[in-house]
Amino acid sequence: MRFLLMNPYILVFLGGGAGSLLRYATGRLMPATLLGTSFPTPILVVNVVASFVLGAVMGWVLSRAVGDDLRLLLGVGFCGGLSTFSSFSNDTVVLLQSNRPGAALINIGLNVSLCLLASAGGLWLGQKTA
Repeated sequence: MRFLLMNPYILVFLGGGAGSLLRYATGRLMPATLLGTSFPTPILVVNVVASFVLGAVMGWVLSRAVGDDLRLLLGVGFCGGLSTFSSFSNDTVVLLQSNRPGAALINIGLNVSLCLLASAGGLWLGQKTA
């Protein structure tokens, strides 16, 4: 059993499954509205959370001499399953096709700026955690 949990493919698989389930649950449980109008809020939230978690994991891993297991499980698997650039891109195209260029620009701006801030904050926190 220990061999399976140390296998990098199994670690990525388990993390990816957990991240994908959380992304699906977020989409089902969180209303897709922002300021009272239809907006891809769930994808924005999971992208920001995944950016923060990935930053924290990488900060923690890079500041310590640890194995690659945590990076594979949480960074590659969980964050890869949770965050979804393809959904963000599709949501933006749908907003554009719906004649909502302002909402599309807000979606792009929020995803890029908040995810960059979350990544930086996570990286800082990961490096500071003892």
